[in-house]
Amino acid sequence: MVTPDDEFSRIAQWYVAHNPDVQLGKMMSSPGLKCNGKVFAFQNRDTMGFRLGPDFNPKAIGLKTSAPLSPFRTKPPLRGWFVVTAREQDRWQGLADAALNFTRTLLP
Repeated sequence: MVTPDDEFSRIAQWYVAHNPDVQLGKMMSSPGLKCNGKVFAFQNRDTMGFRLGPDFNPKAIGLKTSAPLSPFRTKPPLRGWFVVTAREQDRWQGLADAALNFTRTLLP
């Protein structure tokens, strides 16, 4: 199995090479991808996080290991953000596509 670091690196290189509006960035000190300055995906240990929007339903597309992104102990999860473990890293590229498309709708 490809490591989560290697899979994120592959995905990140592809997006930067094929999308002029995508650049490398950070999300809470983790490596991430930005579209015109807005983070849409990042990797943290054995998970990858995606900005998929508040209407996204992980169960509707058969994700088994997703959870809302909840980085703060005393605050609710970040609205519209989901993390998916490396057990489903074969889905990360498609989720990054969806995250990029959603994030582009937020831009002026």
